[in-house]
Order: sequence, then C-alpha cells, then structure tokens
Amino acid sequence: MEVVYRCVAAIDIGKRQSVVHVKTPTVEATRSFGMMTADLLELADWLRECGVQQVVMESTGVYWKPIYNLLEGDEFDLWLVNARDFRSVPGRKTDVQDSEWLCNLMRHGLLRRSFVPPKGQRELRELVRYRRSLIEERAREFNRLEKVLEGANVKLGAVASKLTGKSVRLMLTAMVNGEADPKTLAELAKGRLRNKRDELVQALQGLMGAHQRFLLKEQLGHLADLDTRILRLDLEVEERLRPFVDELERLQTIPGVGARVSQELLVEIGWDMSRFPSAQHLASWAKLCPGNNLSAGKRKHGRTGHGNRYLRTTLTEAAHAAGRKKNTYLQAQYQRLASRRGQKRAAIAVAHSILTIAYHLLVQKTKYQDLGANYFDERKEQTVVQRLQRRLEKLGYQVDLTKQVA
Repeated sequence: MEVVYRCVAAIDIGKRQSVVHVKTPTVEATRSFGMMTADLLELADWLRECGVQQVVMESTGVYWKPIYNLLEGDEFDLWLVNARDFRSVPGRKTDVQDSEWLCNLMRHGLLRRSFVPPKGQRELRELVRYRRSLIEERAREFNRLEKVLEGANVKLGAVASKLTGKSVRLMLTAMVNGEADPKTLAELAKGRLRNKRDELVQALQGLMGAHQRFLLKEQLGHLADLDTRILRLDLEVEERLRPFVDELERLQTIPGVGARVSQELLVEIGWDMSRFPSAQHLASWAKLCPGNNLSAGKRKHGRTGHGNRYLRTTLTEAAHAAGRKKNTYLQAQYQRLASRRGQKRAAIAVAHSILTIAYHLLVQKTKYQDLGANYFDERKEQTVVQRLQRRLEKLGYQVDLTKQVA
C-alpha cells in the first residue's frame, strides 16, 4: 500500500502516561512519557529531533488537550482522530501496539481527521457548555424544590404555570421566613397570577414544617447562586462574541432560534464555513442525516450517528420551538412529519433544516426569508398537476393549463 505520510508520530494517550511511536525514513522508535508539562516538553523536543511532521492522537476524553495545546502551532501537522473510526486486531491490545497501529494507519492515509476549532472558539465552547450545564442543573433544582412542596401538600405547581416566576419566588421566600397564612402569601402574586388568588389560597394550605422550610431555604439559595453564575457567563459570552454580532443577528432571524441558541449554534459550528464545502457536509459532520447503509443493492434503514451532542441538543430545542411558531415553513414541516413519524423524528428533520439554513445565512451573509406555512400544500398541488399532465401527454393529448379564477 502506498505511503502517504513519511514522517509520522502516533500517540496513545492515557491519564498518567502516553506512548509515542515514531516512524520516519531514518528513525523508528517507541518511547513513553509522563503527562506533566515537563514531560510533554521533553516529548516535543524528541519529536523535533526525529524530524516528525505529522502527529496523530486519539481523542481520549480530555487527556488529549494538554498534548494538543502544547504542540499546537505551525511546527507540526496535528491530527486528532476518533477511536470509533479505527479498530486494532482483536486480542492484541497494549499501549505500544496501539501506537504502532495508529502510526501505520496514518502513514497510509487511512484515518479521518476530527475537526478541532481554533483556540478562541474552543474557549467559547467551554463557556457556553458550562453555562448549559448550569442551566440544566437549575432545572433539576426546581424539580427537587417542587418535590419538597408536594411533600408539604403545597400545590403551587398546580396553579402557577411554572415555579421559576417572580411571584412564586416571593411566596417561597415568605414561607421560608415563617409566613404561613395562605391569604397573605397569595397577595404576593404578580401579573396574571393575581387573577388566580382564590386558587392560590387553596393551593397554599399545606403542612409546611421546619424541615421543609430548611430544605426550601437551601434550594432557594442554590438557585440564586446558579442565577448569578449564569448571568456572569452570559455577560462573558456576549463580550467575546461582540465581533460576531452580525452573524448572531442573522441566525436569530430563523424561527425558534433565540439569543442563547444563536450563541451556542455559532460557537459549536464556528463562523468560518470554508471547511464545509456544502450544507450537506455540515449536516454530515453534525450527524444530523442518516448514514450510508447500502448492501447487495438494497438501501437499509439509516440512523443518525453520534456527533456533537451539544450541537444536537441545541438544534433539537430550536426545532421544538420552531414547531410552535405559527405560520412558518418550519412549523409546517414539523407538524407534517410529527403526525406521521412522531415528534422526535420531526424534531431531527427540522433540526437538519435549521442547520442547513444557518449554513447558507453564514455563507451568503443574508437574513432568513420564510417560505411560508403553505409551502408544502402549494408544492403538493403543483406535483399533482404535473403528474396528471404527463399522463395525458403520454396518451397523445396536448394540454394547455389555465387555472380557474374563483
């Protein structure tokens, strides 16, 4: 088999040590290095001495990041590869053999490089992903808070549409401070919830004891701390994305894509679309399209693969939100598929559409123009007309179409 790369180093990465196999026209050797910074600097010096040009490593958890960050630059051509894309021979599994196998695959051009964004984008990814984890933790804490209320026979969740509102926070704070009168608590309601004060009085007639008050106090404190941290992250992300305000505004013209979703979407796929030749390539990288599964002339059922889970979560959330936006193309697509295939499949299809739209908006530097909720009905009508016209023409008729005016 033809050798594509001649000066290659392959690194099998672990938590405490890495095994490096180097193969060049003049050198073939294997060495082990620790994972401390001094050890990695020694590794870099050895690679330079050997004349290595390409360095390949597995994307093992987060352990690849120290090596990648240290070797990143113009000196080495770094390749990060997914372990799912290659397998060693069964029954032969050691770190040394893994590094040799990885090196041979790399030399013959049999590996597929994973996309590693620039350092600035990687840092933004860490920020938005950490923010998302805090938002999810806040949702879990609200669920725990509701369980405490239910245990005390306080049915706030049955009256208020959500426990995250200002009115509910005021009532819970008053309860923690010792207020037990349902009427007094109901008077703290704000906005539309004031119209439900009679229902609130009944819902607040519970059995709140010292134990429940202690738990509520801790949970409210945790929620306040999470709110503060999320706000700080919002400000930091906004500041770092200030140079990309135009791109964010374009993405926010897509139904279902708000400010936070547009930030996550831009950070996950990047603002430079030159690495994706087409929208189909982007969808394939995101694993939001069925895989190729063709055997013996039969196309088998294809499933979406395992891609960027943060991007997938963001896009499916946007898809569900778009499904609730009335009189839009994306809502029509969602409803059309949900009735036949279910909401989950519909969400994936709409997520694919949103990603495709985002690609074209970023490439063409334009804003989204909706096709309208009646797009599919009009297309169906046109398809029926064309099919019937072709059948008549095959029978020898000349057809002139004139639409009747109602």
